[in-house]
Amino acid sequence: MKIALDAMGGDHAPEATVAGAIQAARAYDLEIVLVGDERRLQAELQKHDARGLPLSIVHASQAVGMEEHTMAVKQKRDASIVVAMRLAREGEVDAVASAGNSGAVMAAALFNLGRIPGVIRPALVTVYPAPPRYYILLDIGANADCKPEYLLQFAVMGAVYAEKIHGIPGPRVGIVSNGEEPDKGSMLVREAFPLLQASGLNFVGNVEGKDIHRDVADVIVTDGFTGNVIIKLTEGIVSFLGKMLVRQLTGTWRDRIALLVMAPGLLLASPGLLLMVPTLRRTRRQLDWREIGGAPLLGVNGVVIIGHGRSDAYAVRHMIRQAMVAVEQRLVPTIQEEIQRTEQIHKARGKN
Repeated sequence: MKIALDAMGGDHAPEATVAGAIQAARAYDLEIVLVGDERRLQAELQKHDARGLPLSIVHASQAVGMEEHTMAVKQKRDASIVVAMRLAREGEVDAVASAGNSGAVMAAALFNLGRIPGVIRPALVTVYPAPPRYYILLDIGANADCKPEYLLQFAVMGAVYAEKIHGIPGPRVGIVSNGEEPDKGSMLVREAFPLLQASGLNFVGNVEGKDIHRDVADVIVTDGFTGNVIIKLTEGIVSFLGKMLVRQLTGTWRDRIALLVMAPGLLLASPGLLLMVPTLRRTRRQLDWREIGGAPLLGVNGVVIIGHGRSDAYAVRHMIRQAMVAVEQRLVPTIQEEIQRTEQIHKARGKN
């Protein structure tokens, strides 16, 4: 298997991308094609012991910056993400992974790979920790304005992703709404509801905002505008709670003295704390977005994994792993099969 890595994509490229590619080459049975400025990539490889590893370089003289717009994909024909997509289109590689500008990655994928036959719009997907396992949310920004048919296809693609990549059999599918009852929600949600009911998916109905993290559904669908607001609100709340906790614990001189007084007690309790280390490690790993690495752009006619712009080497390694698993599990062909099946159901329902 060959995976093309946009080695110039991301806030910490090419240092993090090259280091992550080396980690992946050592860990997995695949070949990684580094796409980017050959001189800079060779310089990064020389910092590591990469001898004998299945790594190669395809030169690209340009790169799309994290701050640039999707128009840069058309203007920069030799950008690393564009070259990587061309390799996929020509069958030189089996998948593309990038931590670069998500809009640019999506544009490059659409221009070069096109959509899976039958797919109306591709969707951006994200994975959230929600004990006891992850849940999938889509769309998170590719389609701000949607039609009911889009949400139906998002649900189908999200269910395939949940089952094939995350091993969730018969994933429960829900739709974001402002109430549990079927007649609640916007016109879009109310019109999409019966389509999802008749889809053959394991549809569990509406999911309110307060229930998104409560293990009520494995796949949650919404329009890209709402999905983007949800993920950014979540990030903001997590950041706010962390800062508030620090402020409350250290805000006044009394708070700081209380911490000093408590320190000896914590040391005495250290044997008990040591017993909790494995649990704390599991929790940290489940909350660490780098463990996921990235998520596929669902609906394009090829495996395209988009990682976080802040990805370090560890995240890049897992982004490449996601690409490998998506190819192994036939993610794209399975989505095509399920889209065709859903279309047949929809047509049969229309005739009746």
